[in-house]
Amino acid sequence: MPMPTPSAQSVTMRPSHPLTGELAELNDRFETSTPAEIVGWAAATFGRRLVLAASFADTLMIDIATRVDPDIEVVFLDTGYHFAETLQTVRQAMDRYALHLTVMRPAAAAADLWADGPDACCAARKVTVLDSYLAGRADAWLSGLRRADHPGRLTAPTVSIDARGLVKINPIAHLGDDEVARYVAQHDVIVNPLKDAGFASIGCWPCTEPSVERRAGRWSGTAKTECGLHR
Repeated sequence: MPMPTPSAQSVTMRPSHPLTGELAELNDRFETSTPAEIVGWAAATFGRRLVLAASFADTLMIDIATRVDPDIEVVFLDTGYHFAETLQTVRQAMDRYALHLTVMRPAAAAADLWADGPDACCAARKVTVLDSYLAGRADAWLSGLRRADHPGRLTAPTVSIDARGLVKINPIAHLGDDEVARYVAQHDVIVNPLKDAGFASIGCWPCTEPSVERRAGRWSGTAKTECGLHR
């Protein structure tokens, strides 16, 4: 009996990013660099192809980045479920920093929490929106992710190549809580009022509860710990 002929399948391989070979060296160097120095490297390397994604839990990253480049593009994902206090923080930031702000919103028929669950809701209202905006517009993006935020982030690098094939830069990844608190006090950083109301981490109102345990108030009662942006 003749053996079946294997069928040919097309496999698309993503080419290695030009920075891949430098990642280890960059991450070693940035462990002792200030956040402003890291942002300065990113701005010099990527120019207008660099974007800062901000959640407006505070304006720490915005304060750092705009001191380096006052016209850096800041992207805010308006999911339709933000607390009023978060939108208030956006307005305050606009007044203080005269931000080059881009507000992105999901499609009108985007999945929502109650009909589709938290994973589908985050995917439709955050991940897909940011993915589609960054595609073709950016080569790199800045985030405010810190290792101290959650045990799942303890090994987060300062610079990596993300699942989109973009360079992802976390300039404050190595900062501890005391360092953040000092910077906030010294520079009068705008802080979302919910922080003083007992919210250690702030996301969308249906999935965020008061908590002093870092991100424990996000998606409480579920195994979910991330929205999917940091991948």
